[in-house]
Amino acid sequence: MNRRLKLERSLAKSLQEYLRGITGGLLFSLPLLYTMEVWWAGFIVHPVRLLIYVLATFTLLLAYNRYAGLRRSAGALEVAIDSVEEMGIGLVVAAVMLWLLGQINTDMNLTEIGGKIVVEAMTVAIGVSIGTAQLGGGGKQESDTGMKGEDSQPSSSPVPFLADGEGDFGGQIAIALCGAVLFAANLAPTEEIIVIAIEVSTARLLGLALLSILFAVLILFYSDFTGSQRFSQIRGIKNILFGAVITYAIALFAAAAILWFFGRFDDTTLFICLAQTVVLGVASTLGASAGRLLLQ
Repeated sequence: MNRRLKLERSLAKSLQEYLRGITGGLLFSLPLLYTMEVWWAGFIVHPVRLLIYVLATFTLLLAYNRYAGLRRSAGALEVAIDSVEEMGIGLVVAAVMLWLLGQINTDMNLTEIGGKIVVEAMTVAIGVSIGTAQLGGGGKQESDTGMKGEDSQPSSSPVPFLADGEGDFGGQIAIALCGAVLFAANLAPTEEIIVIAIEVSTARLLGLALLSILFAVLILFYSDFTGSQRFSQIRGIKNILFGAVITYAIALFAAAAILWFFGRFDDTTLFICLAQTVVLGVASTLGASAGRLLLQ
């Protein structure tokens, strides 16, 4: 029985680490995933340079995991295994995102598809490593009170995310909106958003929307993300759905407002406006959930 409990805890902890890694990978690499020059590099760069890029990234992962990773006392074999896992996660995340953004499809040859994925995946892999090691600790109470002062202690009681019963509903929305704007503003002025919106299919747009909502749920309630302990201890279906819907609504509002500010809705059809909002909504959702936890 004890062995089974330990196995379940170990599996849950591993899943949380993977979730933090995926989140970190996207947090640090999302601008590159939305950049045309990086897409082009995937089929322009010579295969030898791609190989050097992969080897250099793997070396960086080995060094980071050895000296600053999640398990700093791990042996050489464990460090190597962690690095391989992170590169694998980076490849999968990059492939999924590029497919949803319409940048890889079955009409392309394998060289172009592989090149695009590899170029994007290396940065994602580094983000995965950093995210796994540095963005955790949601279940631990920090002893450093920071600017709150010595008399201010972190709340130990669980609080449903974006639940108005605690009287801080408006404050939580404000912080979530700040995070959404912070992330979305980096991408909204770029041409890539409208290019993707014009070219992407309706099915992939729906996939991006569902992925955004899934990110919100997993980051806020299941990833053991830094700062999430006050909101993740209560996981009733009502609280999860409410938190996810409100978070995504904030993200879409922020994305639409920023796109409007930069004139991306001028002389465009309603569908393209909606498509741009959903495409940018991936970044703003990350900001409204992960960024929100880091900002407070």
